[in-house]
Amino acid sequence: MAVWSSATFDSKLKAQFTALSPQLQEAARWVIDHPDDVALLSLREQARRSGVAPVTLTRLAQRFDLKGYDDIRRLYADAVRKRPESFHGRAQELLARHGSGGDAALARDVFAALGRHLQALSAPDAVARLVAAAELIAAADRVFCLGQRSTFAVAFIFHYVRSLFGSKSVLLDGPGGTGRDALRSIGRKDVLLAVTADPYVRETVETARYVKTRGARVVAVTDSDLSPLAAVADGVLLIGTESPSFFHTMTPAFAVVECLAALVAARRGKETLSALAESEQQLAAFNTYVIRKKRKRVRP
Repeated sequence: MAVWSSATFDSKLKAQFTALSPQLQEAARWVIDHPDDVALLSLREQARRSGVAPVTLTRLAQRFDLKGYDDIRRLYADAVRKRPESFHGRAQELLARHGSGGDAALARDVFAALGRHLQALSAPDAVARLVAAAELIAAADRVFCLGQRSTFAVAFIFHYVRSLFGSKSVLLDGPGGTGRDALRSIGRKDVLLAVTADPYVRETVETARYVKTRGARVVAVTDSDLSPLAAVADGVLLIGTESPSFFHTMTPAFAVVECLAALVAARRGKETLSALAESEQQLAAFNTYVIRKKRKRVRP
């Protein structure tokens, strides 16, 4: 058996791609585009997802002097285990990937990863979690929104959208470290929407624990059922954050809270419509947006 790394094997697949048969090209495209799935999924499941027969994946391995497809899986599993955890280490990996594949390959890798994360959010279990979280939030008197560092914008967009359709929302952010002062009045009829992913922000986790002592509910947007935030939450919305970039992606988190806001707005029905009309009137009064005037249609 040849002694390769996943990066070396990836390069060989690309170099010899045009010389492969159409079936082996499909198998090679699967391996190149889905390295994490190659490492983690069974041969049968990979065959199903890639649309090729299991024997074709085996033949791909043999075409490169490997005994079987498990040898390919082992290469990519080793890469997953060795993946650096620090931003600096991941940046070095990013530069190496860019150096071997160039701009186009890196861009495709990033968007392919995002596509997988977003597709996972439409799975039955993920949708069921969203519906349960929407019910918790719709029944709450107030929703306090918390996100720190890279997740701040996620909490903010949820708070902003809620404020447009008239729901009582409190963004836990303030000058001089006063953001969490608003929690003095939190109680059993309120909900905290908290967002954090590995590396988990200590302040967010501690805030969620405090909120639970006050009897309030917690909806967590996080990357694992085993995260410290999930451990204290009443509802957990799971997001993927893995990215070919050195920095974890927040795109799935944005997608989750945007969907969650839509589900809550739909539950409010006519109240949503009335509140949105008032919001639009206020925005118009301040001339907030540049509105392009529509041309009147001239009847012939």
